[in-house]
Amino acid sequence: MYKMTLYKGRPSSCEGREAREIRVYDYLDNLGIEYYRVDHDSIFGDEECEAVERVLDNVICKNIFLCNRQKTSFYMLVMPAHKRFNTSQVSHLLNSSRLSFATPEDMLSLLDVTPGSVSIMALMNDLENKVQLVIDKELLDHEDFGCHPCKNTSSLRLKRTDVFDKFLKSVNHTPIFISLTD
Repeated sequence: MYKMTLYKGRPSSCEGREAREIRVYDYLDNLGIEYYRVDHDSIFGDEECEAVERVLDNVICKNIFLCNRQKTSFYMLVMPAHKRFNTSQVSHLLNSSRLSFATPEDMLSLLDVTPGSVSIMALMNDLENKVQLVIDKELLDHEDFGCHPCKNTSSLRLKRTDVFDKFLKSVNHTPIFISLTD
């Protein structure tokens, strides 16, 4: 992992960045939402996540894209990265049997993201509201909210109130809150 630097706002140059990432910066800027950004290698493990959290001075969220067996219900679960994901617990809390990971094809068609880059920001691409947002209540204890800009080589820190009061309202998504245990 290379040395990470905290920046305020979008990159000064978007050269070499994917269109989906740039659309996130455009969307946040249009809403007047202030954010901080750090660029990094892809995050796949706890060690990388902790390093990014230190630079952002914030908890990074784990984002899991799920569906039921019939693929009639899709869920984006957002939870603290330190918690272990338990399929049966989430299925029980959502009263939905047999939840499993959605396919990369579903991620791309519904959220315009690829595996590893699922993020609450991708809900701006869910124009038909086919994805139900599910958030662990523990994240409400934090003033800030950490997520990817639809690309797992950057992470953002935003005010939690901006995410809930501005962003989610603008993308017409109302979360379901659940309490996950470790």
